[in-house]
Amino acid sequence: MRLRKRGVALLTLAVVAGLYGAIRVGEISAKRIMHPAPTALDLADARARAANPQWWTAEPAPSPQPLATASLPDTPPPPAPVQRTLVVSPGDTLMDLLRRAGVTSADAQDAIDAIRAVFDPRSIRPGNALTVTFGPDDSDSATPPKLIKVSLPLDSTRTVEVRRDATDGFDASNVAQPLAHELVRAQGTIRSSLYEDGIAAGIPAPILSEMIHAFSYDVDFQREIKPGDRFEAAFTRYVDGQGRVAKSGPLVYASLVLAGRRLSVYRFQPKGGVADYFNAKGESVRKALLRTPIDGARITSGYGMRLHPILGYTVMHKGVDFGAPTGTPIMAAGAGVVQMAGLSGNYGIYIRVKHNSEYSTAYAHMSRIAAGIHVGTRVRQGEVIGYVGQTGLATGPHLYYEVLVDGKQINPLSVRLPTGVKLAGTELKTFDRDKIEVDRELASLPSAATKTARANF
Repeated sequence: MRLRKRGVALLTLAVVAGLYGAIRVGEISAKRIMHPAPTALDLADARARAANPQWWTAEPAPSPQPLATASLPDTPPPPAPVQRTLVVSPGDTLMDLLRRAGVTSADAQDAIDAIRAVFDPRSIRPGNALTVTFGPDDSDSATPPKLIKVSLPLDSTRTVEVRRDATDGFDASNVAQPLAHELVRAQGTIRSSLYEDGIAAGIPAPILSEMIHAFSYDVDFQREIKPGDRFEAAFTRYVDGQGRVAKSGPLVYASLVLAGRRLSVYRFQPKGGVADYFNAKGESVRKALLRTPIDGARITSGYGMRLHPILGYTVMHKGVDFGAPTGTPIMAAGAGVVQMAGLSGNYGIYIRVKHNSEYSTAYAHMSRIAAGIHVGTRVRQGEVIGYVGQTGLATGPHLYYEVLVDGKQINPLSVRLPTGVKLAGTELKTFDRDKIEVDRELASLPSAATKTARANF
């Protein structure tokens, strides 16, 4: 019995030692996670389990408990700047608008002083929208909100801004609005007039006027335009980020088909020169003289013998009458120097312009002469020199127009006018290459379609 008891005791100590060694190995493999050393109670429990293994059952490890976290209060977002927008009404000044928006008198004056560097504050127009930005609103403070920025869009391409700088002063600047450009093609058939049908086809009025002016050197719009004739125009159109049309122009290409005869013009800028319109051969459409020096008029009396409506007998009519409302602008048919300007007998208010050693033009029955026009004034082709009237011997408002060659009147409608610039050499090759590219782009565009425009046109 003693030997058996001693064996049991030794076995128990071995089990305890093994368990303790296993615990130590677990400590080392767990990267030195320390456990408390076994107590006398632990050793006694181990002996009991060894002596009565049938009593022992494994206990599940306790589930890990989630770490407690402190509940943090929600952080409110920082206060946002405050914006106020006002629309300019008739009679408003910039000071009125800023004060109405809540800007202090001192800040308003400083902002206006700054804006004068880039914009005249007196130039604001009814309908302009003024946006004023203040710093965050602090309702608990007795101090008024701080002015941060003033923004005034002038048109779709330009905005004037005034910002508070680091020194608490104000800086003004012009901010250009980014625009995309595209090529637009429009075409149609003349039923009433080129102007009305062009507008109906989607050609903006300024582009249409540019087109008419380009053809006015070769086309008599009163006699040569007939119903059934066709027209086409291609022009650049600029749109903003929202796809809204900001502006249109210039005219890139135009054509007229008159009684089956096609006339085409292309916009081209020679190296070192200004952009102008050329026909398909590279010849400038600009002639020494305009065919008609007035827009939208009708021929009421041509060149030749006629019964004078006032004198009552047949006389030679040495010019052309263009009927138009009083006040219609009259343009110089060509560049030159004013030789006569004032009253001249039956001609009424009269101007004569000398263009070169051979050609002169005369304009009569005007209501008045344009400001700045007098004898010796150098005028440009197309410059307004006077306005339609019925002064002198006239039965109604109209322009009497003469073309003189070596001092003698000739028929303004049949005179062969000298041509302008003719491209040659490298310039002609460049023009031909660009013309082919424009024709190719137009061929790919259906009417009223758009495409990105070329940079050099």
